[in-house]
Amino acid sequence: MPAPGLVLGGILGLQGGAALTTRLYPAVGPAGVVTLRLAIAALALTALWRPGLRGDRATLGIAAAAGTLLAVHHLAYYEAVARLPLGAATTLEFLGPFAIALGGSRRAPDLLWAALAATGVLLLSRSGTALDGTGIACATLAGCCWGGYILIGKRLAERVPDGRGLALAVTWGALLSLPYGITQAGTRLLDPDILAVAAAVAVLSSVLPYTFQLEALRRLTPRVFGILTSLEPAIGALIGLLLLGQHLAAPQWAGVAAVALASVGATRTERRTGEAGAVHDRAEVAQES
Repeated sequence: MPAPGLVLGGILGLQGGAALTTRLYPAVGPAGVVTLRLAIAALALTALWRPGLRGDRATLGIAAAAGTLLAVHHLAYYEAVARLPLGAATTLEFLGPFAIALGGSRRAPDLLWAALAATGVLLLSRSGTALDGTGIACATLAGCCWGGYILIGKRLAERVPDGRGLALAVTWGALLSLPYGITQAGTRLLDPDILAVAAAVAVLSSVLPYTFQLEALRRLTPRVFGILTSLEPAIGALIGLLLLGQHLAAPQWAGVAAVALASVGATRTERRTGEAGAVHDRAEVAQES
């Protein structure tokens, strides 16, 4: 499969899995969904990578931090999906990675993209169909955790070059979510029909997307990967419309488009600035020679 197809396949898996979880909410609730998703994903990743516990304490600590952020992110995101249209929840969640991309920048173009993203969020939350306040708070918390996971995940990837670190992180996240899932769902977590749907959610939303994205990053530049990933809010809105019948008002569709456009613009600006800096550095080296 071409690398862009891997990225888009991962996005479709994430959003398709999120849409599928709505079938489980009446039976096990958002916390039960998270527990089943992480537990099944942990089993699959552990069987695939066979991680051990012989790493140094620093590596295990980073894996635990990543797993904690994953657990909180999943709990908050699925609480948001239970209260908001899928496109709205995904757009608000996407602001976490977007903030990481813009963090520390003082350049005028980046501030422009940040203002466009803020306008998109305003359109999404204040226009057309009313959005649940608790859902907005949960989606925002999920975005913060996802942004933190990107930073911690980078450190984990530098220490563990394969998927063993991810397997440890997901396993720890599953253990953390287990008390919440049992409290909310109890023995219903063991129902065969629920387990079958949960297994599909785990494969669609965790195992396949993480594997696809890792392989795509081996073939694509970060710029192209970032541009393709920025389509996630729009794809989430489309899946919510097609599979769940979730309608957004015209201003809210404009808000989704604004966030995606801001991400594409920020990624392209970063790429051009990096290329200009590289040319400048080569020129200085040539002059010194």
